[in-house]
Amino acid sequence: MQIFKTIHIRKIHMAAAAILIAAVAAAGAFLPPAAQKAAAVLSAEGKRELPIYCVNTSEKKVAVTFDAAWGADDTDELLRILEENDVKATFFLCGYWVEKYPEEVKKIAEAGHDLGNHSATHPHMSQLSAEQITQELEKCHNAVKELTGIEMDLFRPPFGEYNNTVIQTANANNYLVIQWDIDTLDTKRKEGKHFVSPLFI
Repeated sequence: MQIFKTIHIRKIHMAAAAILIAAVAAAGAFLPPAAQKAAAVLSAEGKRELPIYCVNTSEKKVAVTFDAAWGADDTDELLRILEENDVKATFFLCGYWVEKYPEEVKKIAEAGHDLGNHSATHPHMSQLSAEQITQELEKCHNAVKELTGIEMDLFRPPFGEYNNTVIQTANANNYLVIQWDIDTLDTKRKEGKHFVSPLFI
Protein backbone atom coordinates (compact mmCIF):
# COMPACT_ATOMS: atom_id res chain seq x y z
CA MET A 1 0.00 0.00 0.00
CA GLN A 2 1.46 3.34 -1.00
CA ILE A 3 1.21 6.50 1.05
CA PHE A 4 -0.50 9.62 -0.27
CA LYS A 5 2.11 12.22 0.72
CA THR A 6 1.26 15.79 1.65
CA ILE A 7 3.91 18.21 0.38
CA HIS A 8 3.75 21.61 2.02
CA ILE A 9 5.29 24.68 0.37
CA ARG A 10 5.48 27.63 2.73
CA LYS A 11 7.64 30.14 0.85
CA ILE A 12 9.12 29.36 -2.51
CA HIS A 13 11.03 30.89 -5.40
CA MET A 14 8.99 30.65 -8.60
CA ALA A 15 11.71 28.64 -10.38
CA ALA A 16 11.71 26.11 -7.57
CA ALA A 17 7.92 26.01 -7.67
CA ALA A 18 7.97 25.27 -11.38
CA ILE A 19 10.40 22.38 -10.93
CA LEU A 20 8.44 20.87 -8.03
CA ILE A 21 5.07 21.21 -9.73
CA ALA A 22 6.40 19.75 -12.97
CA ALA A 23 7.71 16.75 -11.04
CA VAL A 24 4.34 16.32 -9.35
CA ALA A 25 2.57 16.51 -12.70
CA ALA A 26 4.94 13.97 -14.22
CA ALA A 27 3.99 11.55 -11.47
CA GLY A 28 0.32 12.00 -12.36
CA ALA A 29 -0.27 13.65 -9.00
CA PHE A 30 -2.83 16.24 -8.02
CA LEU A 31 -4.88 16.97 -4.92
CA PRO A 32 -8.32 15.38 -4.70
CA PRO A 33 -9.72 16.84 -1.46
CA ALA A 34 -11.95 13.82 -0.85
CA ALA A 35 -8.87 11.62 -0.53
CA GLN A 36 -7.67 13.59 2.48
CA LYS A 37 -11.08 13.39 4.12
CA ALA A 38 -10.96 9.60 3.95
CA ALA A 39 -8.20 9.32 6.53
CA ALA A 40 -9.12 11.28 9.64
CA VAL A 41 -7.02 9.83 12.44
CA LEU A 42 -8.80 9.95 15.75
CA SER A 43 -7.33 8.16 18.74
CA ALA A 44 -9.36 6.49 21.45
CA GLU A 45 -10.95 8.57 24.21
CA GLY A 46 -8.33 9.94 26.58
CA LYS A 47 -5.52 9.52 24.04
CA ARG A 48 -3.75 12.09 21.94
CA GLU A 49 -5.74 13.31 18.93
CA LEU A 50 -3.82 13.38 15.65
CA PRO A 51 -4.34 15.29 12.42
CA ILE A 52 -4.15 13.80 8.93
CA TYR A 53 -0.56 13.56 7.74
CA CYS A 54 -0.97 11.17 4.81
CA VAL A 55 -3.45 8.73 3.30
CA ASN A 56 -2.95 5.09 2.34
CA THR A 57 -3.60 4.56 -1.35
CA SER A 58 -2.62 2.18 -4.14
CA GLU A 59 -2.29 5.14 -6.52
CA LYS A 60 0.84 7.21 -7.09
CA LYS A 61 -0.29 10.58 -5.76
CA VAL A 62 0.93 13.44 -3.65
CA ALA A 63 -0.96 16.43 -2.27
CA VAL A 64 0.52 19.89 -2.77
CA THR A 65 -0.52 22.53 -0.25
CA PHE A 66 0.21 26.21 0.27
CA ASP A 67 -0.40 28.40 3.32
CA ALA A 68 -1.51 31.90 2.33
CA ALA A 69 -0.64 34.29 5.10
CA TRP A 70 1.60 37.04 3.74
CA GLY A 71 2.27 38.62 0.35
CA ALA A 72 0.50 37.84 -2.93
CA ASP A 73 2.80 39.28 -5.61
CA ASP A 74 3.47 35.89 -7.22
CA THR A 75 -0.05 34.48 -7.12
CA ASP A 76 -0.67 34.83 -10.86
CA GLU A 77 2.64 33.20 -11.73
CA LEU A 78 2.04 30.34 -9.32
CA LEU A 79 -1.45 29.71 -10.70
CA ARG A 80 -0.02 29.75 -14.22
CA ILE A 81 2.59 27.13 -13.29
CA LEU A 82 -0.05 24.93 -11.66
CA GLU A 83 -2.33 25.21 -14.70
CA GLU A 84 0.45 24.48 -17.18
CA ASN A 85 1.26 21.28 -15.31
CA ASP A 86 -2.38 20.26 -14.71
CA VAL A 87 -1.85 20.26 -10.93
CA LYS A 88 -4.51 21.11 -8.36
CA ALA A 89 -3.47 22.19 -4.87
CA THR A 90 -5.02 23.13 -1.56
CA PHE A 91 -4.53 26.73 -0.44
CA PHE A 92 -4.93 27.21 3.32
CA LEU A 93 -6.02 30.83 3.74
CA CYS A 94 -5.70 33.16 6.72
CA GLY A 95 -8.70 35.42 7.28
CA TYR A 96 -6.69 38.62 7.10
CA TRP A 97 -5.11 37.42 3.82
CA VAL A 98 -8.60 36.86 2.42
CA GLU A 99 -9.61 40.38 3.43
CA LYS A 100 -6.45 41.95 1.99
CA TYR A 101 -6.36 39.96 -1.27
CA PRO A 102 -9.97 39.11 -2.23
CA GLU A 103 -9.24 39.04 -5.97
CA GLU A 104 -6.43 36.52 -5.46
CA VAL A 105 -8.78 34.31 -3.43
CA LYS A 106 -11.32 34.42 -6.26
CA LYS A 107 -8.65 33.52 -8.82
CA ILE A 108 -7.53 30.53 -6.76
CA ALA A 109 -11.10 29.30 -6.39
CA GLU A 110 -11.97 29.91 -10.05
CA ALA A 111 -8.89 27.93 -11.10
CA GLY A 112 -10.39 24.90 -9.35
CA HIS A 113 -8.06 24.68 -6.39
CA ASP A 114 -9.34 23.66 -2.97
CA LEU A 115 -9.60 26.29 -0.23
CA GLY A 116 -8.78 25.48 3.37
CA ASN A 117 -8.98 27.38 6.65
CA HIS A 118 -5.71 28.60 8.20
CA SER A 119 -7.35 30.62 11.01
CA ALA A 120 -8.37 34.27 11.08
CA THR A 121 -5.25 35.80 12.63
CA HIS A 122 -2.53 33.06 12.51
CA PRO A 123 -2.24 32.57 16.30
CA HIS A 124 -0.66 29.74 18.28
CA MET A 125 -3.87 27.70 18.37
CA SER A 126 -2.70 25.31 21.09
CA GLN A 127 -2.63 28.28 23.49
CA LEU A 128 -6.29 29.13 22.86
CA SER A 129 -9.50 27.96 24.49
CA ALA A 130 -12.08 25.99 22.52
CA GLU A 131 -14.19 29.14 22.27
CA GLN A 132 -11.28 31.17 20.89
CA ILE A 133 -10.42 28.43 18.41
CA THR A 134 -14.02 28.38 17.20
CA GLN A 135 -13.94 32.15 16.71
CA GLU A 136 -10.74 31.86 14.64
CA LEU A 137 -12.29 29.16 12.46
CA GLU A 138 -15.63 30.90 12.03
CA LYS A 139 -14.20 34.30 11.11
CA CYS A 140 -12.03 32.86 8.34
CA HIS A 141 -14.77 30.47 7.21
CA ASN A 142 -17.34 33.25 6.91
CA ALA A 143 -14.95 35.54 5.02
CA VAL A 144 -14.25 32.86 2.40
CA LYS A 145 -17.90 31.81 2.13
CA GLU A 146 -19.06 35.40 1.66
CA LEU A 147 -16.43 35.98 -1.02
CA THR A 148 -16.63 32.69 -2.94
CA GLY A 149 -19.66 30.77 -1.68
CA ILE A 150 -17.34 27.90 -0.71
CA GLU A 151 -17.90 25.99 2.55
CA MET A 152 -14.39 25.00 3.62
CA ASP A 153 -13.91 21.76 5.56
CA LEU A 154 -10.11 21.42 5.82
CA PHE A 155 -8.07 23.21 8.49
CA ARG A 156 -4.35 23.61 8.97
CA PRO A 157 -3.23 25.05 12.32
CA PRO A 158 -0.70 27.89 12.04
CA PHE A 159 2.89 26.84 12.74
CA GLY A 160 1.71 23.22 12.54
CA GLU A 161 0.83 23.42 16.25
CA TYR A 162 -2.05 21.42 17.66
CA ASN A 163 -3.30 19.64 20.77
CA ASN A 164 -6.45 17.69 21.61
CA THR A 165 -8.47 20.88 22.08
CA VAL A 166 -7.49 22.18 18.64
CA ILE A 167 -8.40 18.95 16.85
CA GLN A 168 -11.58 18.27 18.81
CA THR A 169 -12.79 21.85 18.35
CA ALA A 170 -12.02 21.78 14.64
CA ASN A 171 -13.88 18.47 14.28
CA ALA A 172 -16.84 19.93 16.21
CA ASN A 173 -16.90 22.75 13.64
CA ASN A 174 -16.97 20.23 10.75
CA TYR A 175 -13.28 20.57 9.91
CA LEU A 176 -10.64 17.91 9.32
CA VAL A 177 -7.19 18.93 10.55
CA ILE A 178 -4.51 18.57 7.87
CA GLN A 179 -0.76 18.55 8.45
CA TRP A 180 2.11 17.84 6.06
CA ASP A 181 4.55 14.95 6.10
CA ILE A 182 7.06 16.47 3.69
CA ASP A 183 8.16 20.07 4.22
CA THR A 184 10.12 21.72 1.41
CA LEU A 185 11.96 23.78 4.06
CA ASP A 186 11.83 26.68 1.64
CA THR A 187 11.64 29.15 4.54
CA LYS A 188 15.22 28.28 5.44
CA ARG A 189 17.77 30.69 4.04
CA LYS A 190 21.17 29.32 3.12
CA GLU A 191 24.31 31.31 2.59
CA GLY A 192 24.59 32.44 -1.01
CA LYS A 193 20.96 31.56 -1.79
CA HIS A 194 18.04 33.95 -1.90
CA PHE A 195 14.31 33.62 -2.09
CA VAL A 196 11.88 36.12 -3.54
CA SER A 197 9.44 37.88 -1.23
CA PRO A 198 7.24 35.33 0.57
CA LEU A 199 4.05 34.30 -1.14
CA PHE A 200 2.92 31.60 1.25
CA ILE A 201 4.23 30.91 4.73
